[in-house]
Amino acid sequence: MTIILGLIIAAVSLIGGFAAMGGKVTVLWQPWELVIIIGIAIGTFFVANPMKAILDTLRASREAVFNSVPRKRDYLDLLALLYALMRELRSKGRNEVEPHIENPQDSEIFRAFPTVYRNRGLSTFVCDYFRLIIVGNARAHEIEALMDEELQTIHRDQMKPYYALSALAEALPAIGIVAAVLGVIKAMGAIDQSPQILGSLIGAALVGTFVGIFLSYALVAPVAHKVKGVRESRLRPYIIVKQSLLAFMNGAPPQIALEHGRKTISAGDRPTIDEVENETMNSGGAASDGVQDLKGAA
Repeated sequence: MTIILGLIIAAVSLIGGFAAMGGKVTVLWQPWELVIIIGIAIGTFFVANPMKAILDTLRASREAVFNSVPRKRDYLDLLALLYALMRELRSKGRNEVEPHIENPQDSEIFRAFPTVYRNRGLSTFVCDYFRLIIVGNARAHEIEALMDEELQTIHRDQMKPYYALSALAEALPAIGIVAAVLGVIKAMGAIDQSPQILGSLIGAALVGTFVGIFLSYALVAPVAHKVKGVRESRLRPYIIVKQSLLAFMNGAPPQIALEHGRKTISAGDRPTIDEVENETMNSGGAASDGVQDLKGAA
């Protein structure tokens, strides 16, 4: 909601400052200039991006407005899910774990952690690499290289709305100039009118330049950067999965493997060791593997 708060502050400062300078606020209301600028902007946005990217940009903008980033609860659910699967694999073997990996939508383990269960992309990522672990032929460095490649692909896909909005922000000042030029053309058609009428027409034309610059630097560009930050935060769970599974493949006990993933979480959202221990004990049984070592390392 900081986007809405910021826009309110910007709008009040803009209109209030202009009025305090003695300007007539009504001059700024030029609906046809807005139609020209916003219409051209939307049209060029459709020209530059496929429909899938356009729809994803709408989703990303909504995520940015509501700051839809993972919270501590999301991280705890993910760590507890990873612990439960690693513990099952270690204590019961591949045949017991495979049904959970092959059908996560029917798995009691996945259903116990709704924030992960509802995230189809993350669930698929977890299942794919647990499946490779179950097969047992891939080495840890090979899995790591494959994870890095997939994470780069996911990052590129997730950043497409950011690049699309950034390109639009760069174009808006020029689009505003187009609207201003059209306004000047209209004003030149009334060159024989009184200075009062001609001045009003020129003032209306200049509003186009103002609107284009304002929309670019005060709205679209900040939203683009917000989208980037939110999307990068939403990629963090994938890094947690990667680090935890690599540690597990290299022989770390499940609880120690979770610590490798926990350390990748930003300090403000990172659950404590005790919180992770309590979560894994409540959801996956007694979390005895490596607890003393983990506390000693802390």
